[in-house]
Amino acid sequence: MTKDMPYAEVIGDPIAHSKSPMIHKFWLDRLAMEADYRAFLVTPVELSGYIDQRQADPAWRGCNVTIPHKIAMLDLVADPGGVRQKIGAMNTVVRQADGSLIGTNTDAAGFLAPIADSDWSGKHAILIGAGGAARAVIFALKQAGIGEITIIARSGLKASGLLMQSSVKGSILPMDARLPEADLLINASPLGMTGQPPLAVDLAPLPTDALVYDLVYAPLETGLLRAAKKRDLAVVDGLDMLIGQAALAFELFFGATPPMEHDDELRKLLVA
Repeated sequence: MTKDMPYAEVIGDPIAHSKSPMIHKFWLDRLAMEADYRAFLVTPVELSGYIDQRQADPAWRGCNVTIPHKIAMLDLVADPGGVRQKIGAMNTVVRQADGSLIGTNTDAAGFLAPIADSDWSGKHAILIGAGGAARAVIFALKQAGIGEITIIARSGLKASGLLMQSSVKGSILPMDARLPEADLLINASPLGMTGQPPLAVDLAPLPTDALVYDLVYAPLETGLLRAAKKRDLAVVDGLDMLIGQAALAFELFFGATPPMEHDDELRKLLVA
């Protein structure tokens, strides 16, 4: 990469597992664009310094933000779209023409895209996790007209705060609770990710027409999705959301629409 070549990044801790560079580089290559996208490890104590350093680099177009920085980022960049109030987490930072930085969230739209054809009005969803990804999921479900959300989380206080902020009808359960009957189960926690503890959950209470959606994509087939398939439940894996939110971010970073007609080829590359 040359010194002046435009580039964007994905930051987090850990970050080595991220497939975002593969996605963005695939699109850049198909569009024959002279730009780059890479993963960069940033610890929580380094986050503020990272933003200051990158803002001084005119070649830097912005970054995607993953665990554990989605909430902390709210205090570091401008929020013209009211992401703090609407979602409470940022997953994308974009450099403007004048050098200023703004934050947004592409997770919500990315999450909803694979299930947008279904009618979720008045339905019941179970959400595992209460972090930054969970905030985007709740916002998306509210937009889709969900009727009730049960949050299963380690911190009942955090989960209660999410429900209060969203003003969606719901309840809170501890991690070891038995699942209630529901139409949709979403894992928005790191559990089941490579290097993390497994997600131990009994899917027996779910009806046969329930959908199980795991945001984890490393590994692609998580223990949760394997268990769901054994029960012949419909599943959505983490790549669908990852590609969906990446497409929105790509356009913000590079000013071009990603070539989505190559999605089948991209997905094969990601699962190879």
